[in-house]
Amino acid sequence: MRVIAGSARGKQLQSLPGEEITRPTINRVKEAMFSSVQFLVPGARVLDLFAGSGQLGIEALSRGAAQCTFLDASPDAVRIVTANCAAARVQDRARISCGDALPQVLPLLARSMAPGGVVLCESERDAVLPPEAAGLRLVRQYQYGKILVSRYEREETP
Repeated sequence: MRVIAGSARGKQLQSLPGEEITRPTINRVKEAMFSSVQFLVPGARVLDLFAGSGQLGIEALSRGAAQCTFLDASPDAVRIVTANCAAARVQDRARISCGDALPQVLPLLARSMAPGGVVLCESERDAVLPPEAAGLRLVRQYQYGKILVSRYEREETP
């Protein structure tokens, strides 16, 4: 697992063994996710929930995001995220916490996002996600084998 682009390009990242605690995003999916938001990343505030190794948030920071908050329920994963942020030299813009992301996370995100903000949700292909959640609208879904990436956008305020 490596950083694809930006200041930490090519940096190898650690991950926890097995898929019981973390399930790293495959490079093909990560590349597609960042291609879809490439012009939104520079200067953005990013949230990497269920961070695992932190690879998605680190990729965003490497591509110029202003800040990333990482959250994972596993203390072991938090240690890996911390080490990976230091290795990629992005720790000064990283906020790393141990905690559980709430099941109803989309409505909570909608309240704190700027109009036009984007949420990318990676899930199993068969996951059923709502078409709308408290001002976030599902605008597109991408399938990559067993992986589904859903793109939500915060509605612009008039």
